Amino acid sequence: MEPIAELGIDLFGKDLPSMDEIKMFSEAVHCSERNQIAFSEQLEANMGRQSPKARLAAGIGLFILGRNAEAAAKLQKAQDCKEKFIYLAFALRRTGKFDEAIEKLQKSLDYEADTLSTTLEKVATYRDASNFDAAAKELKSCANFENVSSEYHHQLGRLQEMQGLYEEAMDNYKTAVELSPNHQRALFHLAYRCDLSGDEDAAIDYYTQIASSSPVHVSALLNLAVLYEDMGLFNKALQCIDMVLESHPNHQRAILFKKDIESSETMFYDEEKEKKKTRKSQILETPISDFELSVRSRNCLKKMKIETIGDLLNITEVELLSYKNFGETSLREIKSILETKTLRLGMALEEKQLPPAEISELSEAQDEDEDEDEDERLLNKPMDDLQLSVRARKCLEKLDIRTLGDLTRKTDAELLGVKNFGVTSLNEIRKAIGNLGLSLRALD
Repeated sequence: MEPIAELGIDLFGKDLPSMDEIKMFSEAVHCSERNQIAFSEQLEANMGRQSPKARLAAGIGLFILGRNAEAAAKLQKAQDCKEKFIYLAFALRRTGKFDEAIEKLQKSLDYEADTLSTTLEKVATYRDASNFDAAAKELKSCANFENVSSEYHHQLGRLQEMQGLYEEAMDNYKTAVELSPNHQRALFHLAYRCDLSGDEDAAIDYYTQIASSSPVHVSALLNLAVLYEDMGLFNKALQCIDMVLESHPNHQRAILFKKDIESSETMFYDEEKEKKKTRKSQILETPISDFELSVRSRNCLKKMKIETIGDLLNITEVELLSYKNFGETSLREIKSILETKTLRLGMALEEKQLPPAEISELSEAQDEDEDEDEDERLLNKPMDDLQLSVRARKCLEKLDIRTLGDLTRKTDAELLGVKNFGVTSLNEIRKAIGNLGLSLRALD
């Protein structure tokens, strides 16, 4: 736990750290998996101590690690002080016991807890309980801290955001940041609101401010990676994910997101290449038994060990006619089958002798004749085949768009009307379906 040791804070020492020091200590614990594991071991080593003061430190430690029910039980037996009642309130709030949390916060005032901080924690508790009127009443009681306290404006912004007053919330977040430029929570919610409103440049700026500070802010880095991926800046997106994984190597969301970004870097090229390869393979591997042939033709081909369409492309008319009992009638049957696929006998042998440019021309001619059937198959392809970014996929799911055909029946305006769907996602979709020769519906 080197980063924590450098702070000079010992939760289990002779004297309990201050509230600000405990907050710094908690942030240091959560800055990496290594610190979390080390602190968990340190906590377990101190859990056996039974003095009221030791129970207080252990209860706070349990809260820091998110073991809230255990924290509440341990703190109930701790010595009475403002730290006990404040962290007991925090643990109760996390477990949904909002009325009890309010009671404990009020009790902390009897032990000289800071009035403003306690009132704002009540606001947060009422807000989590969806009791917006009570939260507003508490905020009104400390309105004299307007343009003075950054946390006051942060809590006011959070309440307004929950009430759907997004512009007012953003104004208060901005005020909080002006009063305290390093207010991480205000910066994060400001960035998130900018992101949702389509102001991606501002969101990136705010997320970058958070990411440039210490400790690592996982949520900010992941959201920043989403924005960079949507803009096609895959290297920057990967840098954000790598920063998360450097400190949290087992973070499942980051691991999956990294795979998603890496696949996005090559999705257009690899998808087209694989699609063409698969289509040709399917045609060549089609068994002869799938077609209606006369008994004589079928038997002759079986004896010649010709089992697929691909086998017919490697044999000439002369070779077929030279086989016993194989006549002109059987030859016409075979030619008819190949013509439906724009193929002919001996075609593979001819292509082996042609220059690459001529082989390409033959392939293109074949593809053009198959366009009608291919168009139908293409429109029925699932949206997953496009390998779009996370945000674009989620927006399309809201419109119940399942296939490429569903997508091509939508207009630009219909897509942009979906919440969180911006111009970046629209351009991504246009490019993806444009590479397949498709486009969105245009209004007359």
